[in-house]
Amino acid sequence: MATYIIVAVIAYLLGSISFSVIFSKKIGGFDVREKGSGNAGSTNVLRTVGKKAAALTLLCDCLKGVLAVLLGCIAGKIMEDLDAALLVQLAGIFVVVGHTFPIFFKFKGGKGVATSLGVLLITNWQIALICLVFALLLMALTRFVSLGSCAAAVLFPVLTIFIHTNYLVQGNYIIFGIILAVFVLYNHRTNIQRLLEGKENKLSFKGTK
Repeated sequence: MATYIIVAVIAYLLGSISFSVIFSKKIGGFDVREKGSGNAGSTNVLRTVGKKAAALTLLCDCLKGVLAVLLGCIAGKIMEDLDAALLVQLAGIFVVVGHTFPIFFKFKGGKGVATSLGVLLITNWQIALICLVFALLLMALTRFVSLGSCAAAVLFPVLTIFIHTNYLVQGNYIIFGIILAVFVLYNHRTNIQRLLEGKENKLSFKGTK
């Protein structure tokens, strides 16, 4: 039990490193949460700081997810009597929770999409690529980042029902997928409302550096 808790706590602390805030302060000279949508994510960084800061934020947020899942995997290999798949899933969930509610940044973080992508990429690259391509196609067609993100989040647990190969650690990931999907959808609840009302902002590269 102690190992499960330790992995969850470390994953949460790793997720709590808010790169959007760090890069916006370093490059733009302000806290990204005080500009634009107020969200500590790469999309808001793109809109308020620029392409360079957004790319760095996206990359680092993804890497948080990758590192957290690898931590769970390594712990599962070291402690052979434990459920390695459960450790991976706990790490994946708590790194996203940390990203959304970062203890180092007054519990005001991002919506967890980039970090979830990192979790998916290392957990099952095949499912991750399908979700990524699906999201990018929707974003390209509609220019709504939130729509692509939410649709990909819903697609993830559906794919776990049909795809049973290429997992970092073999196991049942349906409930894991549902939890991540619900969490991402909950974080996008205001975006979903604006989409329904036709008031959601479209992605634009104008004015970025």
